[in-house]
Amino acid sequence: MKFLKSQARLLTACFLFTIFVIFSCKKETSQTLSPQDEQQANLTASESDAEAEDVFNGVFDDVMGVNTDVGIGGTGLFMRNIAGNYGIANIDSRTGNTNPAPTCLNITIVRTTNSNSPFPITITFDFGGGCPGPDAHIRKGKIIAKYSNRLLYPGAITTLEFADFSIDSIQIDNTTSYKIANTGTQDKLQFTIDINAKLSKPNGNYTEWYSHKVITRTDGSTTPTALDDILQIEGNASGKGKRNDLVVAWKAEITDPLIKRFACRWISKGTLKIGRENLSANSQWLGILDYGVGNCDNRATLTLNGVVYQITLH
Repeated sequence: MKFLKSQARLLTACFLFTIFVIFSCKKETSQTLSPQDEQQANLTASESDAEAEDVFNGVFDDVMGVNTDVGIGGTGLFMRNIAGNYGIANIDSRTGNTNPAPTCLNITIVRTTNSNSPFPITITFDFGGGCPGPDAHIRKGKIIAKYSNRLLYPGAITTLEFADFSIDSIQIDNTTSYKIANTGTQDKLQFTIDINAKLSKPNGNYTEWYSHKVITRTDGSTTPTALDDILQIEGNASGKGKRNDLVVAWKAEITDPLIKRFACRWISKGTLKIGRENLSANSQWLGILDYGVGNCDNRATLTLNGVVYQITLH
């Protein structure tokens, strides 16, 4: 009898799991859903994309800002107080960073060559078991950045690895790949960024994110600080997001370039179109995610089928 009851429980569990899988797959592949399901699917997609964009936007600032030997210096966690004493840094007369990073952040720099060239360089950002930053986020684990050359030089490439890295409750999978390539010229600073990532949370929610972006500096190149630089972001992303019992495959395309400043931790302007993977191009359930008019804040809006939703960024 005990054996039969165990079998019954197992069959019930399998049945419920099957319902969940079928329900989730329907969201990923169906051309039409109920209005309520379409709404929830797009909210899941928009939250997934905005969260991933925000997290890796911050990583970009840190990798660029660690020092002026490998990057632009003084951005992200290494940003100085604008009112502080700048001083002149190196060969391009741009400002270096003299303020220390959080004391709980351990930076290790290894030059992996015996030649006269200082590159390649590997920098490990070790946040230990929990490191509160000036942005009020708590980071753990390591980011390992491998620089082929200074990122301001055309042709330079930096690849990132993550070792048990998390920011607040968001865990970055160790298999995540992140590549930054300087695809600009001497007269135009431009980066092409490719990311294949998985972000997960303790409650089982996750985001799989595949992103291809081109970032171009449009203003600020003639001043001695990076903090007035204006960067324009173009490109697209796709992925899969799980929120509670809902799994959604989605795609997003920037329709009006996103605007980013090193002095602001959030994207402050621009729009993108986002929706389930199999929606038609003219579907009313394609959402417009709007980052605003240029103010530095953590607010965005999602317009979906004529209704506007408020989005709070990480």
